[in-house]
Amino acid sequence: MKTISRRELITKLRGFGFDGPFSGGKHQFMIKSSLKLRIPNPHGSRDISYPLLKEILRQADISTEDWESDNA
Repeated sequence: MKTISRRELITKLRGFGFDGPFSGGKHQFMIKSSLKLRIPNPHGSRDISYPLLKEILRQADISTEDWESDNA
């Protein structure tokens, strides 16, 4: 797994059935059923690091294998 842009993250999460992003508090979030997933704020052109991406996937209950597959 490698770093990913915020735009790519949002696109892939939509492929996994998440809606959004929606504004709220300090961070935007995406929703799937009862799961509310906070996503990082845009910070210029910096990509989302591997450790942060791994934590987002854990919270979203998406396995690394599923994330890296072309199905989403």
